[in-house]
Amino acid sequence: MRITSDCPLIDPAIIDRVIGAFLSKRPDYASNVVERNYPMGLDVEVMTMQALTKAWREADKPYERTHVTPYIYQNPSLFRLLHVTGDADYSHYRWTVDTPEDLAFVRTIYERFGNSNSIRWQEVVGLLDSEPELADINRHIRQKSLMEG
Repeated sequence: MRITSDCPLIDPAIIDRVIGAFLSKRPDYASNVVERNYPMGLDVEVMTMQALTKAWREADKPYERTHVTPYIYQNPSLFRLLHVTGDADYSHYRWTVDTPEDLAFVRTIYERFGNSNSIRWQEVVGLLDSEPELADINRHIRQKSLMEG
């Protein structure tokens, strides 16, 4: 399983959902990343050791080496992929931490929840529904492409 450290709002329920789908369907790779409808920053990827080993051996582009999994999900003819999506589209939200603005957003969210370490993602959506200006903190940040590093 791959969860990156720039996703501090990751929710165990989403992790369980992706792992459950992986164990049920037995693909080479399952994620909520490729066909995104969860907020950026709730990213979960699960892959077989065989897929990871094949990617390690065959990936030759610098971004494939840096980001670990693009070789897998960009080669659907080589790997069985499973896209895990939610019931609604929240992909317009940015909850990852790559910039000072992202950090300010996440800190604000944690402050609103009393710095609890058990915030559920639906609670954050509810907060943003009631205080939509919070999403403006980092709404202008453009995610770098894979090739940009």
